[in-house]
Amino acid sequence: MIEITSSYDGELRCTARHGPSGNTLFTDAPADNHGKGQSFSPTDLVATALATCALTTMAIVAERDGIPLRGATARVEKHMVNDPRRIGRLPLTITMPPGLTAEQRKKLEAAARSCPVHRSLHPSVDAPIEFVYPAG
Repeated sequence: MIEITSSYDGELRCTARHGPSGNTLFTDAPADNHGKGQSFSPTDLVATALATCALTTMAIVAERDGIPLRGATARVEKHMVNDPRRIGRLPLTITMPPGLTAEQRKKLEAAARSCPVHRSLHPSVDAPIEFVYPAG
């Protein structure tokens, strides 16, 4: 169990504290929903969690199996829908490092698709993952 505490700071901003490390982060309501958009919004953190969880889960497999993953990047887009307001789509593009074999690619792609955040998203959230392999 991990405890994260949050406090409302006013003006649609919150501070969250990660119990084990003591690190803090701040959220702000987005500009299109009454906020100033000066920090990550709570739904931005969901998108961020998806991208970093996919990379981290792939890295666990890569370290275990000796697969070079350094330099992989992820880009996620957050698309909101209304009525009710929620995340509707989170397309994720992962750009892989060059030189991976077909077997390594298959393992890493399976790892990304099985990351806990991806598995935790409601089925109504469209969250496709695309992998880009540079030539070389």
